[in-house]
Amino acid sequence: MKKMALCTPISEELLAPIREKCEIIECGELKHGRGNVTEEMTREECMGAELVVLGDEYAGADTIKAWADAGMKFIGVAKGTPATVDFDAIQAAGLSLSYTPGRNRVAVAEYTIALMLCAARKITLSAAGLMKGDHTSEACDIYDVPDVKNVTFGPLDEKHPFTDYGIGFELYGKKLGIAGYGAIGREVAVRAKAFGMEILAYDPYLNEELAKADGARGVDLDTLLAESDILSLHLPTIPSCKNIVNKDWFSKMKKSAIVINTARAYVLDQKDFVEALENGDIAGAAVDVYWKEPVPVNHPLLKMRNVVCTPHMAGLTTDVDGWSGRMMAEEITAYLEGREGKYLWKVRK
Repeated sequence: MKKMALCTPISEELLAPIREKCEIIECGELKHGRGNVTEEMTREECMGAELVVLGDEYAGADTIKAWADAGMKFIGVAKGTPATVDFDAIQAAGLSLSYTPGRNRVAVAEYTIALMLCAARKITLSAAGLMKGDHTSEACDIYDVPDVKNVTFGPLDEKHPFTDYGIGFELYGKKLGIAGYGAIGREVAVRAKAFGMEILAYDPYLNEELAKADGARGVDLDTLLAESDILSLHLPTIPSCKNIVNKDWFSKMKKSAIVINTARAYVLDQKDFVEALENGDIAGAAVDVYWKEPVPVNHPLLKMRNVVCTPHMAGLTTDVDGWSGRMMAEEITAYLEGREGKYLWKVRK
């Protein structure tokens, strides 16, 4: 029997055939819970396993080398981007890295659409305002209602919610620019198409046929920036993308444009982004990711009425572990059967 150190959830149905060939030891966050594991704990618990399957656990060069020296021959990371492990060390050990690309593509795509709607229609701004008492009337017997068919918030004057929060716009007929047309970008495109949006796709590695099948039009970067009413970022956290979205991009965009970021703050130049919002170079934004998390309480984005802020929730649903577990089970099975994995990480510069 081979020894497998498992740190991420895989359903028992999928594990059953793997158990016939492996002794499975629960380690890392699967054993101790999310956020309760150090790299040292993971290193010790997984030591001596031929197969190491990680979730959000960190494994630097020293850890990878120690595992490889102790007999590790398969390593998997159940993440869309395996940034938590040292890939150079894995390559130096003569190993490949299995991962789960697009495991949360549906979750992030749905959340991205939600952020677009919130930003376009002032949903979070007005909902928060109502909860804290803006534009409400005096207390009364709420079940004693007037016999009025057309109930409204009153005349459209300086005290009206529309005047305070602003009137939003429809997604229908607007141009959505997608920067980074991978698994998540594609899922966003097909959902936005259902809203009647025109989809512009930019990616240096764009598959024109796939984009066309999705109903998207491949464009160059300048066209993307100049024409997009909403720009949704789905860029990878690779060196060439660090701070790539900066004042040069904002200077080419419509002043009425909104930026959505459910990728990583790594791709956005923080100072340029804040200044573009403050100066009106772009109209607004919706962000789920930050340069430091939890986001500092004094971050200016939190005080901007033209920005929707959520606490890094886009990629996690009750369904995501099921997707990543199925993909990782396929990789483990391929290894056990002597086949090459389907989901192998390749570094992009």
